[in-house]
Amino acid sequence: MAESRQNDCPDCTPNLNRRDFVKGVTASAAVVGTSSLFNAQLFAAPKADSAAETKAGKLYASLSAEQKKVVCFEWDNKLRTRLNANWTITKPGVGEDFYTADQQKMIDDIFRGVTSADGYKRFKQQMEDDFGGFGEYAMAMFGKPGSEKFEWELTGRHHTIRADGNSTEGMAFGGPIVYGHGDGAPSKSLFHYQTKSANAVFAALDTQQRKAALLKNPPGENQVSLQGKKGTFPGIAGSELSSDQKELLESAIKSVLGPYRKEDVDEALAVLKAGGGIDKLHIAFYQKGDLQNDKVWDIWRLEGPTFVSHFRGAPHVHAYINVGTKVKA
Repeated sequence: MAESRQNDCPDCTPNLNRRDFVKGVTASAAVVGTSSLFNAQLFAAPKADSAAETKAGKLYASLSAEQKKVVCFEWDNKLRTRLNANWTITKPGVGEDFYTADQQKMIDDIFRGVTSADGYKRFKQQMEDDFGGFGEYAMAMFGKPGSEKFEWELTGRHHTIRADGNSTEGMAFGGPIVYGHGDGAPSKSLFHYQTKSANAVFAALDTQQRKAALLKNPPGENQVSLQGKKGTFPGIAGSELSSDQKELLESAIKSVLGPYRKEDVDEALAVLKAGGGIDKLHIAFYQKGDLQNDKVWDIWRLEGPTFVSHFRGAPHVHAYINVGTKVKA
């Protein structure tokens, strides 16, 4: 089996030309829509015969024995559950001649299949900015397509994404995922619209609510283990918000989930609802990392019993999502 490769990821020097905060959430609303999270019918999670998983099965069948030795692993290999904002599970990039042209196309099709149309474009640009393009990222497969346990995973700088056909029961996205963007100032990030959407919630809070929501220091960016219903969550709960404020919180949730395919988003929303929905979800903002002290909070967190999203926007974006019913012991 191939060894994983690690890449340097130095923080960007803060840009002194700090942005002006754009009032409202016009940009993010255009991306994710405005309908209520729980009004629409929620459909089943991804399945073994979903588009991305079907393509992954065809890719697996096309791999030679030598290729499988490098990129295929047993289901219970610890590499499957490792979480890092800057690494690759295997060495060969998908653009290298390790793969045939047809296999490279299938890998891209799988990636397109686990993202929304907007997410596919954003992630492709992020990969170009951060790592030299999609071809530099590396894929791995765990288990075997058609079995009860199978997962395709793509990793690289500022990116981890999966297709698992719901092999990991109770976990949306097949487990924790990572995204980011390291191209210059936070205002230029491809995911700055998410920060604007979150900050719109803060702008709508009254003085007492802001005291509950605004904290000094954030937890570690990769501390996204699920706590379950007995957990303690930072910030202000959705149950403490007015209906108008809850709508803004819903918009923030949708902005986070927007880059991913509908099947994964539907499963994530169903899991969120199972954990108590909006009322049990907390939103927290952190003073640390506020560039130029402009009170546009670049580090923020959504957390409840079954849902964690941690966004670190300064000096560049590292973001983590973990949605599921499995609580770490």
